[in-house]
Amino acid sequence: MACAASAAVATVGLAVSPAAAAPATTTQAEPGGACTAADLGTRHPYIKSSEVTPTITHFKGWYVTEGSTGTQSVNTSVQTTISVSVGLTGNVEGSFEFETLGKVGASLGLNVQVNYTSTSSTSTSVTWNFRNPGYYGLYKGTKKVTGTYGSLNCNRVQQGDGSWALKWIEGADTGSYTTFTTLEEGAVRCEDKVPANSIMRKAQDLLDCGSATATAKHPAGPVPSAKAAKAGHEAEKAAKAEKSVKATRSQAPATRAALDCQPAVYKIDVPGKPLNWSAPLLANDGIRLRESNWTSAHLDNWRLCNVTERNGVIEASLWNWGNGGCATVPADIANQEQAYLTTATCGEDDLQRFYIYRDVPGSSKIGVQNKYTGFMVGHDRYADGELIRQYSSGRQDGTGTYTLTGV
Repeated sequence: MACAASAAVATVGLAVSPAAAAPATTTQAEPGGACTAADLGTRHPYIKSSEVTPTITHFKGWYVTEGSTGTQSVNTSVQTTISVSVGLTGNVEGSFEFETLGKVGASLGLNVQVNYTSTSSTSTSVTWNFRNPGYYGLYKGTKKVTGTYGSLNCNRVQQGDGSWALKWIEGADTGSYTTFTTLEEGAVRCEDKVPANSIMRKAQDLLDCGSATATAKHPAGPVPSAKAAKAGHEAEKAAKAEKSVKATRSQAPATRAALDCQPAVYKIDVPGKPLNWSAPLLANDGIRLRESNWTSAHLDNWRLCNVTERNGVIEASLWNWGNGGCATVPADIANQEQAYLTTATCGEDDLQRFYIYRDVPGSSKIGVQNKYTGFMVGHDRYADGELIRQYSSGRQDGTGTYTLTGV
């Protein structure tokens, strides 16, 4: 793997003086608020937009005659299925996802789902006391909540007087979320007066109120609704399209002939301690904490390649001198909390791209974030052989702060 230096690539501008990580901050992350070096390896969500949409999940048109009033259990059909998700990975298992959905609920004053779940994808029954004959829509529904989020990351910011400080800034990664409120069920007729933009109104909209069915005599029991059938078909198509998009997001990377690497070589150290990132020799192993010695064979040496910088945040591929591979999160476990990092043949793949958040000049402390997953990089405990892993919110105890030490 050729690794050519280029003067056109922006320099990193990091000092190499080691320093111990500061204690993690106890203040709430807010845009422009102060953070510490221990926060370089963490992130927190903030809600950029929210939309609340009453949604019918199950529906059945039902005709009640004079002789069929009273309590009945009606089996409703699936109209649409809502799954709770946060980000590209579509699952909810890490602290960042929980915090995101918690902030959504708090900002809207709604009790929303904060764990991975979905509305039922099978037919379910609704039990209702029909007191009057007529054409009814039996339904189950909820308020679907969707929107976008951003992340707050700790990074150095230059002040108006030229000095530097660590602040919470808007991170480079953003994403979308979906959740829903408590399920409701009931029955509604065409002639009922219901609040606009309510779940009941959405159910009423699915009744064919303008058809002869609504006014003509009809045998007791189910009544097909063309509107409900059309809406259900469209929801099914949309769900299949979304599933197809997610399935193609982690395709195998295209190979790259060469990287445009900066000439500097670094070790990625635990601040003030001897262990540092060491790339694997075996393909099925991961990047681990190791102590450098004569057997290291450059596996602990890294270069920053294809470097770009936006708003003070570096984006780069991490090329390992020892095995010629690039740091990455394996595609088949990229959606998992605590997935380990490894190296692979360098390619055009966002799983191999990392954002680097830096301490103020004079310090070489950094935090590292995977571009594709948005997860921060850290380790579970300080020990020889410990795997380097990804954590959705980072390691809040400061163990996600590293030192980029020039070799």
